[in-house]
Amino acid sequence: MTRSKRIYVLDTNVLMHDPTALFKFEEHDVFIPMMVLEELDNGKKGHSEASRNARQVSRFLNEIVEANGKNSIEGGIPLVQPKGLQLRNEQSVGKLHFQLKPVETGRRFGNVMPDNLILGSILQLRDDNPGIPVVLVSKDINLRIKASICDITAEDYENDRAIDDFNLLFTGATELPGDFWERHEGNLRSWTEKGRTFYEVRRTADDGWYPNQFLYLPGDDEVELKVAKLDGERVVLQIVDDYRSSQHQVWGINARNREQNFAFNALMDPEIDLVTLLGTAGTGKTLLALAAGLAQTMDVQRYREIIMTRATVSVGEDIGFLPGTEEEKMTPWMGALTDNLEVLTHTDDHGAWGRGATNDLLASRIKIRSMNFMRGRTFLNRWVIVDEAQNLTPKQMKTLITRAGPGTKIICMGNVEQIDTPYLTETTSGLTYAVDRFKNWAHSAHITLRRGERSRLADYASEVL
Repeated sequence: MTRSKRIYVLDTNVLMHDPTALFKFEEHDVFIPMMVLEELDNGKKGHSEASRNARQVSRFLNEIVEANGKNSIEGGIPLVQPKGLQLRNEQSVGKLHFQLKPVETGRRFGNVMPDNLILGSILQLRDDNPGIPVVLVSKDINLRIKASICDITAEDYENDRAIDDFNLLFTGATELPGDFWERHEGNLRSWTEKGRTFYEVRRTADDGWYPNQFLYLPGDDEVELKVAKLDGERVVLQIVDDYRSSQHQVWGINARNREQNFAFNALMDPEIDLVTLLGTAGTGKTLLALAAGLAQTMDVQRYREIIMTRATVSVGEDIGFLPGTEEEKMTPWMGALTDNLEVLTHTDDHGAWGRGATNDLLASRIKIRSMNFMRGRTFLNRWVIVDEAQNLTPKQMKTLITRAGPGTKIICMGNVEQIDTPYLTETTSGLTYAVDRFKNWAHSAHITLRRGERSRLADYASEVL
């Protein structure tokens, strides 16, 4: 093997989590043990995301081997990206190495398990390449512990992280300094247009504002603003609507705190196509999204219908197959929808219909859809609510958001403290990924809801349990 800065040994779960991981180690070499190829072969059958990824990895490996010829395997094959993948600078290309000889008997640990064979191949690789650091990359904590016991450097796969630290994630709302107006006294311009008040100020180097970011001045002169336009050195701020007053209700619902008010402003703005809502249990994410959806579907008729979907990942043991149609199968997962509809239909002001008729009408306008059948679909003029979006991988999130046709608005919401999908964390969740990647786009908005409004019991449980 040619001397390189480092050799990364990839575990099966890394490749099944991200098939493009092969091409993300820049100038460093990548080593694939034979046991990993065996596990990929065993995992390729089925319709799950992991099975699809296993098949994709096999295709990538086949392309690399065929492009370079079988004779080049012994010296290492250049890891050139396939056409269509643009992950890194092509000038820094490492080599792909396969395990070429069986693990010696003395190098196995305990029973001949896949993990132990992988460890044995790494020890052999290290002996064959003295002086070159060998690093195991795995999402399996137990394998990383075993590797440490064998004095092998082991790391988690972190290339799929949207951000390094979840606390650095964009929150969507920022407090302005108390002397904000004094600072901009000399370069402030204000005007009113279509009943809305706008301010234009000069940007400062450290403001760090994004389109549709919400800003507020706390205290007696509480002002709530939105970044309406970023234009070079100037920024246009707009005073947001106040949905806390009883005259300004959305389907009979008022905002109860500042973040909920910001969320309503984002949800009711037709210029915003994607809204992401983060928040712990009881902050009102589903209620706000449903109320805004009903107001714009039933009253204004801006959207034709509401489509609700969610990742069907169980908290506990699975209850087995469910009978009925797609909608009936999804019903047990949609308790949040029925609970919130109950709140929305028990308001006094919901038009001229009786309550029973209202429920029937709402049911005809709200469709429950399974995420499993989303590929290839296009939603036109729909209000799409993606609940429990923290359980989606970045790839699944991309699949969902790219379903949007003209006139469709997508609302993704979830609580990253409640991730039930294996191998997903706060920093690698598809919801975190969407928040981070869309923050610079003029037609998206994000808000992190902080205050629980469910009950004092739920709020206290969130804090202490």
